[in-house]
Amino acid sequence: MKTKTLKNIAGVLVIFILINVLASQFFARLDFTSDGKYTLSKSTLDLIETIEKPILVQVYLSGDLPSEFKRLQTETRYMLEELQAYNSNIKFEFVDALDSDRDAMEVANQFYEKDMPPESLNIRENGKLTERVIFPWAVATYQNKDASVQLLQKTLSQSNSELIQKSIENLEYAFVDAITKLSRERTKKIAILKGQGELEDKYLSDFLTTLKEYYLIAPFTLDSVNKNPQRTVDLLKTYDLIIDAKPTEAFSEEKNYAIDQYLMNGGKAIWLTEHVNAEKDSLYKASKSTLAFPRDLNLYNLFFKYGIRINPQLVNDLYSAPIVLASGSGNSTQLSRFPWFYDPLGNIGQKHPITSNLNQVKFEFANPIDTLKSDLKKTILLESSELSRKVGVPSEINLSQITEEPDPRQYTSGRFPMAVLVEGQFSSAFQDKLKPFQLSNPLEKSSETQQVFISDGDVIKNQLQSGKPLELGFDRYTGQTYGNKTFLLNTVNYLLGDKDLVKTRSKSIELDEMNLEQLEEEKLTWQIFNLAAPLLSILIFGALFFYIRKKKYSTY
Repeated sequence: MKTKTLKNIAGVLVIFILINVLASQFFARLDFTSDGKYTLSKSTLDLIETIEKPILVQVYLSGDLPSEFKRLQTETRYMLEELQAYNSNIKFEFVDALDSDRDAMEVANQFYEKDMPPESLNIRENGKLTERVIFPWAVATYQNKDASVQLLQKTLSQSNSELIQKSIENLEYAFVDAITKLSRERTKKIAILKGQGELEDKYLSDFLTTLKEYYLIAPFTLDSVNKNPQRTVDLLKTYDLIIDAKPTEAFSEEKNYAIDQYLMNGGKAIWLTEHVNAEKDSLYKASKSTLAFPRDLNLYNLFFKYGIRINPQLVNDLYSAPIVLASGSGNSTQLSRFPWFYDPLGNIGQKHPITSNLNQVKFEFANPIDTLKSDLKKTILLESSELSRKVGVPSEINLSQITEEPDPRQYTSGRFPMAVLVEGQFSSAFQDKLKPFQLSNPLEKSSETQQVFISDGDVIKNQLQSGKPLELGFDRYTGQTYGNKTFLLNTVNYLLGDKDLVKTRSKSIELDEMNLEQLEEEKLTWQIFNLAAPLLSILIFGALFFYIRKKKYSTY
Protein backbone atom coordinates (compact mmCIF):
# COMPACT_ATOMS: atom_id res chain seq x y z
CA MET A 1 0.00 0.00 0.00
CA LYS A 2 2.77 2.41 0.97
CA THR A 3 4.73 1.49 -2.16
CA LYS A 4 1.71 2.28 -4.34
CA THR A 5 1.20 5.64 -2.57
CA LEU A 6 4.85 6.55 -3.01
CA LYS A 7 4.64 5.69 -6.72
CA ASN A 8 1.59 7.91 -7.10
CA ILE A 9 3.36 10.81 -5.35
CA ALA A 10 6.45 10.30 -7.49
CA GLY A 11 4.32 10.22 -10.64
CA VAL A 12 2.63 13.51 -9.70
CA LEU A 13 6.03 15.13 -9.00
CA VAL A 14 7.38 13.96 -12.36
CA ILE A 15 4.34 15.44 -14.13
CA PHE A 16 4.81 18.77 -12.34
CA ILE A 17 8.50 18.84 -13.23
CA LEU A 18 7.72 18.10 -16.90
CA ILE A 19 5.09 20.85 -16.97
CA ASN A 20 7.58 23.36 -15.53
CA VAL A 21 10.29 22.35 -17.98
CA LEU A 22 7.90 22.68 -20.92
CA ALA A 23 6.58 26.02 -19.60
CA SER A 24 10.11 27.41 -19.39
CA GLN A 25 10.74 26.42 -23.02
CA PHE A 26 7.38 27.28 -24.58
CA PHE A 27 5.48 30.46 -23.74
CA ALA A 28 1.85 31.09 -24.67
CA ARG A 29 -1.02 33.25 -23.47
CA LEU A 30 -4.67 32.73 -24.33
CA ASP A 31 -7.14 35.57 -24.87
CA PHE A 32 -10.76 34.47 -24.49
CA THR A 33 -12.30 37.91 -25.15
CA SER A 34 -14.47 38.06 -28.28
CA ASP A 35 -12.67 41.09 -29.72
CA GLY A 36 -9.13 40.06 -28.78
CA LYS A 37 -8.83 42.90 -26.29
CA TYR A 38 -5.67 41.45 -24.71
CA THR A 39 -4.08 40.15 -27.90
CA LEU A 40 -1.09 42.28 -28.79
CA SER A 41 -0.41 42.90 -32.47
CA LYS A 42 2.56 41.22 -34.13
CA SER A 43 4.32 44.55 -34.62
CA THR A 44 4.00 45.24 -30.88
CA LEU A 45 5.47 41.85 -30.00
CA ASP A 46 8.33 42.38 -32.47
CA LEU A 47 9.10 45.73 -30.85
CA ILE A 48 8.91 44.35 -27.31
CA GLU A 49 11.40 41.60 -28.18
CA THR A 50 14.04 44.20 -29.12
CA ILE A 51 14.09 45.73 -25.61
CA GLU A 52 17.26 44.47 -23.94
CA LYS A 53 17.50 46.94 -21.06
CA PRO A 54 14.96 47.85 -18.36
CA ILE A 55 12.14 50.27 -19.13
CA LEU A 56 10.35 51.77 -16.13
CA VAL A 57 6.79 53.01 -16.63
CA GLN A 58 5.35 55.21 -13.89
CA VAL A 59 1.58 55.59 -14.10
CA TYR A 60 0.05 58.65 -12.42
CA LEU A 61 -3.58 57.64 -12.99
CA SER A 62 -3.93 56.57 -9.38
CA GLY A 63 -5.54 57.52 -6.09
CA ASP A 64 -9.24 58.07 -5.45
CA LEU A 65 -10.79 57.95 -8.94
CA PRO A 66 -14.38 58.02 -10.22
CA SER A 67 -15.71 54.64 -11.40
CA GLU A 68 -15.23 55.37 -15.15
CA PHE A 69 -11.59 56.29 -14.63
CA LYS A 70 -11.07 53.29 -12.35
CA ARG A 71 -11.88 51.20 -15.41
CA LEU A 72 -9.22 53.04 -17.42
CA GLN A 73 -6.77 52.50 -14.57
CA THR A 74 -7.57 48.77 -14.49
CA GLU A 75 -7.20 48.41 -18.26
CA THR A 76 -3.89 50.29 -18.10
CA ARG A 77 -2.63 47.79 -15.54
CA TYR A 78 -3.80 44.87 -17.70
CA MET A 79 -1.99 46.30 -20.73
CA LEU A 80 1.28 46.76 -18.85
CA GLU A 81 1.01 43.27 -17.37
CA GLU A 82 0.53 41.94 -20.89
CA LEU A 83 3.63 43.77 -22.14
CA GLN A 84 5.62 42.63 -19.11
CA ALA A 85 4.59 39.01 -19.70
CA TYR A 86 6.43 39.05 -23.03
CA ASN A 87 9.49 40.94 -21.78
CA SER A 88 10.47 41.12 -18.13
CA ASN A 89 12.58 44.21 -18.85
CA ILE A 90 9.35 46.21 -18.80
CA LYS A 91 8.67 47.32 -15.23
CA PHE A 92 5.82 49.49 -14.05
CA GLU A 93 4.43 51.10 -10.93
CA PHE A 94 1.37 53.20 -10.10
CA VAL A 95 2.18 56.48 -8.37
CA ASP A 96 -0.32 58.68 -6.56
CA ALA A 97 0.77 62.21 -7.50
CA LEU A 98 -1.16 63.67 -4.54
CA ASP A 99 0.12 61.36 -1.82
CA SER A 100 1.50 62.73 1.46
CA ASP A 101 -1.07 65.56 1.35
CA ARG A 102 0.83 67.44 -1.37
CA ASP A 103 -0.78 70.64 -2.59
CA ALA A 104 -2.87 69.83 -5.67
CA MET A 105 -2.18 73.16 -7.37
CA GLU A 106 1.59 72.81 -6.90
CA VAL A 107 1.56 69.28 -8.33
CA ALA A 108 -0.66 70.38 -11.22
CA ASN A 109 1.80 73.17 -12.11
CA GLN A 110 4.65 70.65 -12.17
CA PHE A 111 2.70 68.51 -14.63
CA TYR A 112 1.88 71.57 -16.75
CA GLU A 113 5.59 72.42 -16.96
CA LYS A 114 6.24 68.92 -18.32
CA ASP A 115 3.47 69.33 -20.96
CA MET A 116 1.27 66.84 -19.12
CA PRO A 117 -1.82 68.88 -18.19
CA PRO A 118 -4.05 67.34 -15.50
CA GLU A 119 -7.80 66.93 -15.88
CA SER A 120 -10.35 68.60 -13.63
CA LEU A 121 -13.51 66.55 -13.07
CA ASN A 122 -16.81 67.55 -11.50
CA ILE A 123 -18.01 64.60 -9.41
CA ARG A 124 -21.41 64.35 -7.74
CA GLU A 125 -21.12 62.51 -4.42
CA ASN A 126 -23.80 62.31 -1.72
CA GLY A 127 -25.78 65.01 -3.49
CA LYS A 128 -22.83 67.41 -3.61
CA LEU A 129 -20.82 68.49 -6.63
CA THR A 130 -17.09 68.37 -5.94
CA GLU A 131 -14.11 69.11 -8.14
CA ARG A 132 -11.33 66.55 -8.38
CA VAL A 133 -8.00 66.74 -10.19
CA ILE A 134 -6.61 63.61 -11.83
CA PHE A 135 -3.37 63.01 -13.74
CA PRO A 136 -4.09 60.70 -16.71
CA TRP A 137 -0.46 60.31 -17.72
CA ALA A 138 2.39 57.84 -17.55
CA VAL A 139 6.12 58.37 -18.06
CA ALA A 140 8.36 55.73 -19.62
CA THR A 141 12.09 55.90 -18.86
CA TYR A 142 14.70 54.05 -20.93
CA GLN A 143 18.47 54.64 -20.89
CA ASN A 144 18.11 58.08 -19.24
CA LYS A 145 15.47 59.19 -21.76
CA ASP A 146 11.85 59.93 -20.89
CA ALA A 147 8.66 59.81 -22.96
CA SER A 148 5.26 60.87 -21.70
CA VAL A 149 2.24 58.64 -22.35
CA GLN A 150 -1.19 60.26 -22.63
CA LEU A 151 -3.74 57.82 -21.20
CA LEU A 152 -6.86 59.93 -21.71
CA GLN A 153 -7.81 60.57 -25.33
CA LYS A 154 -10.01 63.59 -26.05
CA THR A 155 -13.08 63.12 -28.25
CA LEU A 156 -15.72 65.41 -29.68
CA SER A 157 -18.29 63.66 -27.50
CA GLN A 158 -18.87 64.85 -23.95
CA SER A 159 -19.86 61.34 -22.82
CA ASN A 160 -17.47 59.87 -20.24
CA SER A 161 -18.21 56.32 -21.47
CA GLU A 162 -17.12 57.21 -25.03
CA LEU A 163 -14.09 59.05 -23.67
CA ILE A 164 -12.99 56.00 -21.69
CA GLN A 165 -13.79 53.69 -24.63
CA LYS A 166 -11.53 55.72 -26.93
CA SER A 167 -8.80 55.86 -24.30
CA ILE A 168 -8.81 52.10 -23.70
CA GLU A 169 -8.66 51.45 -27.44
CA ASN A 170 -5.57 53.67 -27.58
CA LEU A 171 -3.63 52.08 -24.71
CA GLU A 172 -1.57 49.61 -26.74
CA TYR A 173 -0.59 52.32 -29.21
CA ALA A 174 0.17 54.83 -26.43
CA PHE A 175 2.76 52.56 -24.81
CA VAL A 176 4.13 51.19 -28.09
CA ASP A 177 4.50 54.75 -29.34
CA ALA A 178 6.50 55.75 -26.25
CA ILE A 179 8.74 52.67 -26.50
CA THR A 180 9.29 53.36 -30.21
CA LYS A 181 10.38 56.93 -29.51
CA LEU A 182 12.78 55.79 -26.79
CA SER A 183 14.33 52.80 -28.53
CA ARG A 184 14.29 53.47 -32.28
CA GLU A 185 16.90 55.48 -34.15
CA ARG A 186 15.54 58.22 -36.41
CA THR A 187 16.66 57.58 -39.98
CA LYS A 188 13.95 58.83 -42.35
CA LYS A 189 14.02 62.46 -43.40
CA ILE A 190 11.20 64.94 -44.01
CA ALA A 191 11.60 68.23 -45.88
CA ILE A 192 9.23 71.09 -44.96
CA LEU A 193 9.02 73.21 -48.09
CA LYS A 194 9.56 76.95 -47.65
CA GLY A 195 9.78 79.96 -49.93
CA GLN A 196 6.24 80.07 -51.34
CA GLY A 197 4.56 81.94 -48.50
CA GLU A 198 3.85 78.79 -46.49
CA LEU A 199 2.64 78.85 -42.88
CA GLU A 200 5.05 80.29 -40.31
CA ASP A 201 6.81 77.85 -38.00
CA LYS A 202 4.77 78.96 -34.97
CA TYR A 203 1.63 77.61 -36.66
CA LEU A 204 3.36 74.30 -37.47
CA SER A 205 5.08 74.01 -34.11
CA ASP A 206 2.96 71.37 -32.42
CA PHE A 207 2.86 68.95 -35.34
CA LEU A 208 6.54 69.32 -36.20
CA THR A 209 7.49 68.83 -32.55
CA THR A 210 5.58 65.54 -32.62
CA LEU A 211 7.17 64.46 -35.92
CA LYS A 212 10.67 65.12 -34.56
CA GLU A 213 10.19 62.27 -32.12
CA TYR A 214 9.98 59.85 -35.07
CA TYR A 215 11.88 61.40 -37.98
CA LEU A 216 14.59 63.87 -38.98
CA ILE A 217 13.04 67.17 -40.12
CA ALA A 218 14.52 70.16 -41.94
CA PRO A 219 13.22 73.19 -43.85
CA PHE A 220 13.92 73.15 -47.58
CA THR A 221 13.74 76.01 -50.09
CA LEU A 222 13.83 75.56 -53.84
CA ASP A 223 15.27 79.01 -54.54
CA SER A 224 18.67 77.61 -55.53
CA VAL A 225 17.10 75.71 -58.44
CA ASN A 226 17.68 78.70 -60.75
CA LYS A 227 21.44 78.74 -60.15
CA ASN A 228 22.23 75.08 -59.59
CA PRO A 229 19.26 72.86 -60.56
CA GLN A 230 21.16 69.55 -60.54
CA ARG A 231 22.44 70.05 -57.01
CA THR A 232 19.01 71.19 -55.79
CA VAL A 233 17.28 68.10 -57.20
CA ASP A 234 20.01 65.78 -55.87
CA LEU A 235 19.70 67.30 -52.42
CA LEU A 236 15.90 67.08 -52.49
CA LYS A 237 16.13 63.39 -53.40
CA THR A 238 17.87 62.68 -50.08
CA TYR A 239 14.53 63.24 -48.31
CA ASP A 240 11.90 60.52 -47.96
CA LEU A 241 8.92 62.90 -47.78
CA ILE A 242 8.12 66.53 -48.55
CA ILE A 243 5.33 68.52 -46.86
CA ASP A 244 4.03 71.75 -48.37
CA ALA A 245 1.87 73.54 -45.77
CA LYS A 246 -0.42 76.19 -47.27
CA PRO A 247 1.64 77.94 -49.96
CA THR A 248 0.29 81.36 -50.96
CA GLU A 249 2.69 82.25 -53.81
CA ALA A 250 2.87 80.68 -57.27
CA PHE A 251 5.52 78.04 -57.99
CA SER A 252 7.84 78.68 -60.93
CA GLU A 253 8.18 76.05 -63.66
CA GLU A 254 11.74 75.41 -62.46
CA LYS A 255 10.53 74.58 -58.96
CA ASN A 256 7.71 72.43 -60.32
CA TYR A 257 10.17 70.44 -62.43
CA ALA A 258 12.45 69.91 -59.42
CA ILE A 259 9.52 68.58 -57.39
CA ASP A 260 8.36 66.46 -60.33
CA GLN A 261 11.76 64.79 -60.66
CA TYR A 262 11.89 64.22 -56.91
CA LEU A 263 8.60 62.34 -57.20
CA MET A 264 9.75 60.43 -60.30
CA ASN A 265 12.66 59.17 -58.20
CA GLY A 266 10.25 57.64 -55.67
CA GLY A 267 9.82 60.62 -53.37
CA LYS A 268 6.55 61.08 -51.46
CA ALA A 269 4.56 64.22 -50.79
CA ILE A 270 1.81 65.71 -48.63
CA TRP A 271 0.18 68.74 -50.24
CA LEU A 272 -1.91 71.08 -48.06
CA THR A 273 -2.92 73.63 -50.67
CA GLU A 274 -5.83 76.06 -51.03
CA HIS A 275 -6.84 77.28 -54.45
CA VAL A 276 -9.09 79.96 -52.95
CA ASN A 277 -7.85 82.92 -50.94
CA ALA A 278 -10.20 83.29 -47.95
CA GLU A 279 -9.13 83.87 -44.36
CA LYS A 280 -11.26 83.74 -41.22
CA ASP A 281 -9.22 86.51 -39.52
CA SER A 282 -10.80 89.06 -41.87
CA LEU A 283 -14.24 88.20 -40.48
CA TYR A 284 -13.31 89.60 -37.06
CA LYS A 285 -12.43 93.03 -38.42
CA ALA A 286 -14.78 96.00 -38.60
CA SER A 287 -16.20 94.96 -41.97
CA LYS A 288 -17.10 91.48 -40.61
CA SER A 289 -16.60 90.07 -44.09
CA THR A 290 -13.94 88.63 -46.34
CA LEU A 291 -13.61 88.40 -50.10
CA ALA A 292 -12.97 84.90 -51.42
CA PHE A 293 -11.18 84.80 -54.78
CA PRO A 294 -9.14 82.23 -56.74
CA ARG A 295 -5.50 81.73 -55.82
CA ASP A 296 -3.13 80.76 -58.62
CA LEU A 297 -0.32 78.56 -57.30
CA ASN A 298 0.70 77.29 -60.75
CA LEU A 299 0.14 73.73 -59.54
CA TYR A 300 -2.86 72.91 -61.73
CA ASN A 301 -0.92 71.09 -64.49
CA LEU A 302 1.26 69.29 -61.95
CA PHE A 303 -1.70 67.97 -59.96
CA PHE A 304 -3.72 67.20 -63.11
CA LYS A 305 -0.98 64.88 -64.34
CA TYR A 306 -1.01 63.16 -60.94
CA GLY A 307 -4.76 62.46 -61.25
CA ILE A 308 -6.08 65.29 -59.05
CA ARG A 309 -7.86 68.59 -59.60
CA ILE A 310 -8.40 70.99 -56.69
CA ASN A 311 -11.20 73.31 -57.75
CA PRO A 312 -11.23 77.07 -57.00
CA GLN A 313 -14.49 76.77 -55.05
CA LEU A 314 -15.47 76.57 -51.38
CA VAL A 315 -17.21 73.73 -49.56
CA ASN A 316 -20.26 74.92 -47.63
CA ASP A 317 -21.43 72.16 -45.26
CA LEU A 318 -24.35 72.09 -42.83
CA TYR A 319 -22.38 69.55 -40.79
CA SER A 320 -19.61 71.87 -39.67
CA ALA A 321 -17.68 73.27 -36.73
CA PRO A 322 -19.16 76.30 -34.95
CA ILE A 323 -17.73 79.80 -34.94
CA VAL A 324 -17.42 81.61 -31.59
CA LEU A 325 -18.26 85.31 -31.47
CA ALA A 326 -18.06 87.81 -28.61
CA SER A 327 -20.91 90.13 -27.69
CA GLY A 328 -20.98 92.94 -25.14
CA SER A 329 -17.93 94.62 -23.66
CA GLY A 330 -15.81 94.60 -20.53
CA ASN A 331 -17.02 92.30 -17.77
CA SER A 332 -20.29 91.72 -19.61
CA THR A 333 -18.59 90.14 -22.64
CA GLN A 334 -20.16 86.84 -23.61
CA LEU A 335 -18.93 84.20 -26.04
CA SER A 336 -21.58 82.52 -28.14
CA ARG A 337 -21.43 79.68 -30.68
CA PHE A 338 -23.01 79.97 -34.08
CA PRO A 339 -23.18 77.52 -37.00
CA TRP A 340 -20.48 78.29 -39.55
CA PHE A 341 -20.88 76.29 -42.73
CA TYR A 342 -17.46 77.20 -44.16
CA ASP A 343 -15.68 75.08 -41.51
CA PRO A 344 -16.68 71.59 -42.72
CA LEU A 345 -15.85 68.54 -40.62
CA GLY A 346 -14.08 65.90 -42.65
CA ASN A 347 -15.95 62.60 -42.62
CA ILE A 348 -14.26 59.30 -43.41
CA GLY A 349 -14.53 58.57 -47.13
CA GLN A 350 -13.29 55.14 -48.20
CA LYS A 351 -12.14 52.66 -45.58
CA HIS A 352 -8.39 53.00 -44.97
CA PRO A 353 -5.96 52.55 -42.04
CA ILE A 354 -5.16 56.29 -42.09
CA THR A 355 -8.73 57.20 -41.15
CA SER A 356 -9.73 54.16 -39.12
CA ASN A 357 -11.23 55.04 -35.72
CA LEU A 358 -10.59 58.76 -36.34
CA ASN A 359 -12.33 61.82 -34.88
CA GLN A 360 -13.70 64.36 -37.34
CA VAL A 361 -11.04 66.60 -38.88
CA LYS A 362 -11.69 70.34 -38.90
CA PHE A 363 -11.27 72.25 -42.18
CA GLU A 364 -11.49 76.01 -42.82
CA PHE A 365 -12.52 77.26 -46.27
CA ALA A 366 -11.76 73.91 -47.92
CA ASN A 367 -11.91 73.32 -51.68
CA PRO A 368 -13.63 70.35 -53.37
CA ILE A 369 -11.30 67.85 -55.07
CA ASP A 370 -11.98 65.96 -58.32
CA THR A 371 -10.28 62.61 -58.92
CA LEU A 372 -9.41 62.10 -62.59
CA LYS A 373 -9.43 58.84 -64.51
CA SER A 374 -6.02 57.16 -64.67
CA ASP A 375 -4.20 53.95 -63.74
CA LEU A 376 -3.33 55.43 -60.34
CA LYS A 377 -5.12 54.16 -57.25
CA LYS A 378 -7.09 56.92 -55.53
CA THR A 379 -8.53 56.65 -52.02
CA ILE A 380 -10.84 59.36 -50.70
CA LEU A 381 -9.68 59.76 -47.11
CA LEU A 382 -11.91 62.64 -46.00
CA GLU A 383 -14.98 64.20 -47.55
CA SER A 384 -17.79 66.62 -46.72
CA SER A 385 -21.19 65.41 -45.55
CA GLU A 386 -24.18 64.72 -47.78
CA LEU A 387 -25.61 68.11 -46.75
CA SER A 388 -22.96 70.21 -48.46
CA ARG A 389 -22.66 72.33 -51.60
CA LYS A 390 -20.08 74.18 -53.67
CA VAL A 391 -19.78 77.97 -53.54
CA GLY A 392 -18.20 79.68 -56.52
CA VAL A 393 -15.66 82.49 -56.26
CA PRO A 394 -15.11 85.38 -56.29
CA SER A 395 -17.74 85.95 -53.62
CA GLU A 396 -18.17 87.92 -50.42
CA ILE A 397 -18.50 85.97 -47.20
CA ASN A 398 -20.12 87.87 -44.37
CA LEU A 399 -20.68 87.06 -40.72
CA SER A 400 -24.31 88.02 -41.17
CA GLN A 401 -24.73 84.63 -42.88
CA ILE A 402 -24.83 82.95 -39.45
CA THR A 403 -28.34 84.35 -38.95
CA GLU A 404 -29.61 83.19 -42.35
CA GLU A 405 -31.69 80.04 -42.55
CA PRO A 406 -30.08 77.64 -45.08
CA ASP A 407 -32.15 76.52 -48.05
CA PRO A 408 -32.28 72.66 -47.95
CA ARG A 409 -32.76 72.55 -51.73
CA GLN A 410 -29.20 73.80 -52.20
CA TYR A 411 -27.66 71.00 -50.11
CA THR A 412 -28.43 67.90 -52.15
CA SER A 413 -25.24 66.87 -54.00
CA GLY A 414 -22.77 66.60 -51.09
CA ARG A 415 -19.83 64.33 -50.31
CA PHE A 416 -17.05 66.36 -51.89
CA PRO A 417 -13.54 64.90 -51.43
CA MET A 418 -11.24 67.11 -49.31
CA ALA A 419 -8.30 64.72 -48.74
CA VAL A 420 -7.22 62.08 -51.27
CA LEU A 421 -4.43 59.48 -51.25
CA VAL A 422 -2.97 58.69 -54.69
CA GLU A 423 -0.72 55.64 -55.12
CA GLY A 424 1.06 54.01 -58.04
CA GLN A 425 3.53 54.83 -60.81
CA PHE A 426 3.20 58.50 -61.70
CA SER A 427 3.97 59.96 -65.11
CA SER A 428 6.06 63.10 -65.25
CA ALA A 429 4.08 66.34 -65.59
CA PHE A 430 6.83 67.46 -68.00
CA GLN A 431 6.59 64.43 -70.26
CA ASP A 432 6.75 65.56 -73.93
CA LYS A 433 7.19 69.15 -72.77
CA LEU A 434 10.06 71.60 -72.94
CA LYS A 435 12.09 71.22 -69.74
CA PRO A 436 13.02 74.35 -67.75
CA PHE A 437 16.55 72.99 -67.29
CA GLN A 438 18.59 69.90 -68.10
CA LEU A 439 19.35 67.09 -65.64
CA SER A 440 21.84 64.27 -65.91
CA ASN A 441 19.22 61.52 -65.62
CA PRO A 442 15.64 62.83 -66.05
CA LEU A 443 12.81 60.35 -65.51
CA GLU A 444 9.37 60.29 -67.14
CA LYS A 445 7.91 57.48 -65.01
CA SER A 446 8.20 56.99 -61.29
CA SER A 447 8.63 53.84 -59.26
CA GLU A 448 5.76 52.93 -56.91
CA THR A 449 5.16 55.94 -54.69
CA GLN A 450 2.39 57.89 -52.93
CA GLN A 451 1.05 61.41 -52.52
CA VAL A 452 -1.70 62.87 -50.33
CA PHE A 453 -3.63 65.94 -51.45
CA ILE A 454 -5.47 68.00 -48.80
CA SER A 455 -7.47 70.99 -50.00
CA ASP A 456 -6.96 73.14 -46.90
CA GLY A 457 -3.69 74.32 -45.41
CA ASP A 458 -5.31 75.13 -42.05
CA VAL A 459 -5.68 71.41 -41.32
CA ILE A 460 -2.05 71.47 -40.11
CA LYS A 461 -2.27 74.87 -38.39
CA ASN A 462 -2.25 74.96 -34.58
CA GLN A 463 -3.82 77.84 -32.66
CA LEU A 464 -1.83 80.18 -30.43
CA GLN A 465 -2.54 81.36 -26.92
CA SER A 466 -0.42 84.14 -25.43
CA GLY A 467 1.98 83.55 -28.32
CA LYS A 468 2.45 79.87 -27.44
CA PRO A 469 1.30 77.04 -29.73
CA LEU A 470 -1.58 74.85 -28.59
CA GLU A 471 -2.02 71.20 -29.50
CA LEU A 472 -2.98 70.73 -33.14
CA GLY A 473 -6.70 70.08 -33.43
CA PHE A 474 -7.59 71.82 -30.15
CA ASP A 475 -9.95 74.77 -30.51
CA ARG A 476 -9.43 77.09 -27.55
CA TYR A 477 -12.72 78.89 -28.22
CA THR A 478 -14.95 75.82 -28.00
CA GLY A 479 -12.73 73.46 -25.97
CA GLN A 480 -13.17 70.78 -28.63
CA THR A 481 -10.33 68.55 -29.82
CA TYR A 482 -10.60 67.48 -33.45
CA GLY A 483 -8.75 64.65 -35.20
CA ASN A 484 -6.34 66.82 -37.24
CA LYS A 485 -3.19 65.71 -35.45
CA THR A 486 -3.97 62.02 -35.51
CA PHE A 487 -4.99 62.20 -39.18
CA LEU A 488 -1.75 63.90 -40.26
CA LEU A 489 0.41 61.67 -38.06
CA ASN A 490 -1.29 58.59 -39.52
CA THR A 491 -0.68 59.98 -43.00
CA VAL A 492 3.03 60.57 -42.42
CA ASN A 493 3.49 57.17 -40.72
CA TYR A 494 1.69 55.44 -43.58
CA LEU A 495 3.68 57.16 -46.33
CA LEU A 496 6.99 56.43 -44.59
CA GLY A 497 6.26 52.75 -44.14
CA ASP A 498 5.33 52.78 -40.43
CA LYS A 499 1.99 51.15 -41.19
CA ASP A 500 2.13 49.02 -38.04
CA LEU A 501 2.04 52.21 -35.95
CA VAL A 502 -1.05 53.33 -37.87
CA LYS A 503 -2.81 49.99 -37.32
CA THR A 504 -1.97 49.92 -33.61
CA ARG A 505 -3.15 53.53 -33.19
CA SER A 506 -6.43 52.65 -34.93
CA LYS A 507 -7.12 49.44 -32.97
CA SER A 508 -10.78 49.13 -32.01
CA ILE A 509 -12.08 47.39 -28.91
CA GLU A 510 -15.68 46.85 -27.92
CA LEU A 511 -16.42 47.41 -24.26
CA ASP A 512 -19.63 45.93 -22.89
CA GLU A 513 -21.75 48.60 -21.27
CA MET A 514 -23.67 47.71 -18.11
CA ASN A 515 -27.46 47.78 -18.46
CA LEU A 516 -28.35 49.62 -15.26
CA GLU A 517 -32.09 48.90 -15.56
CA GLN A 518 -31.51 45.17 -16.02
CA LEU A 519 -28.99 45.22 -13.18
CA GLU A 520 -31.56 46.76 -10.82
CA GLU A 521 -34.25 44.24 -11.85
CA GLU A 522 -31.99 41.22 -11.31
CA LYS A 523 -30.21 42.59 -8.25
CA LEU A 524 -32.06 40.41 -5.69
CA THR A 525 -31.66 37.26 -7.80
CA TRP A 526 -27.89 37.65 -8.02
CA GLN A 527 -27.60 38.51 -4.31
CA ILE A 528 -29.40 35.28 -3.40
CA PHE A 529 -27.26 33.34 -5.88
CA ASN A 530 -24.03 34.77 -4.45
CA LEU A 531 -25.09 33.74 -0.94
CA ALA A 532 -26.55 30.34 -1.82
CA ALA A 533 -24.02 29.10 -4.38
CA PRO A 534 -21.04 28.83 -1.98
CA LEU A 535 -23.17 27.09 0.68
CA LEU A 536 -24.60 24.61 -1.86
CA SER A 537 -21.10 23.93 -3.18
CA ILE A 538 -19.86 23.09 0.33
CA LEU A 539 -22.85 20.83 1.01
CA ILE A 540 -22.48 18.99 -2.31
CA PHE A 541 -18.73 18.57 -1.79
CA GLY A 542 -19.29 17.33 1.78
CA ALA A 543 -21.95 14.85 0.71
CA LEU A 544 -19.79 13.58 -2.14
CA PHE A 545 -16.78 13.23 0.15
CA PHE A 546 -18.87 11.37 2.78
CA TYR A 547 -20.29 9.04 0.12
CA ILE A 548 -16.86 8.18 -1.33
CA ARG A 549 -15.37 7.66 2.13
CA LYS A 550 -18.28 5.44 3.22
CA LYS A 551 -18.08 3.36 0.04
CA LYS A 552 -14.31 2.99 0.37
CA TYR A 553 -14.35 1.67 3.93
CA SER A 554 -17.44 -0.51 3.41
CA THR A 555 -15.38 -2.72 1.05
CA TYR A 556 -12.93 -3.69 3.77
